[in-house]
Amino acid sequence: MSRWSELTEEKSGEDYAARFAALARSGKEVHGEARFCAALVPAGARVLDAGCGTGRVMIRLAELGYDCVGVDLDASMLTVAQQQAPELPWFQVDLARFEPNLLGIAADFDLVVAAGNVFPLLATGTEATVVKRLAAALRPGGLMVAGFGLDEAHLPVPPSITLPEYDDCCAAAGLTFVDRFATWDAAPYDGGGYAVSVHRR
Repeated sequence: MSRWSELTEEKSGEDYAARFAALARSGKEVHGEARFCAALVPAGARVLDAGCGTGRVMIRLAELGYDCVGVDLDASMLTVAQQQAPELPWFQVDLARFEPNLLGIAADFDLVVAAGNVFPLLATGTEATVVKRLAAALRPGGLMVAGFGLDEAHLPVPPSITLPEYDDCCAAAGLTFVDRFATWDAAPYDGGGYAVSVHRR
């Protein structure tokens, strides 16, 4: 069982969506991840939203002209995503078992994005497998972007993966480090408790 499933019992979709809707109504910026991704690949590029949740990032990228696919394990989150954008492709799948061909998806994504603390919330011990499967879904030269917390102040669970461990997983999967930032606004990383990492296949 993933740490996310243990935390939420996979019943959090509507609550999660409501929280971001309230932030948007208050004037807060809620599309930083999509803006970050749009700066990396041109409109029309194929994007895999790994751990897409309620679809907040993917729906915005689709609005900007990207060819998107969303995958997530949590049925309650995907229900919200499907209600908000039924025309987009959403798949319920464990990232540790993700195989694009089994879903009828071409493994030639220009970008894989894992936002929302995906890696710290995986089932313990599956991190390397998930990185390998996501890397395999990229075309040569494609990018993988992952943003996640590194300390208790930035996570709903105790920290489970360090940046060196994540980088080692990426290297083992054939990915090369490109850059690292402190936020989705591309602020320089200064060793803080949250990081957005970019790797290339």
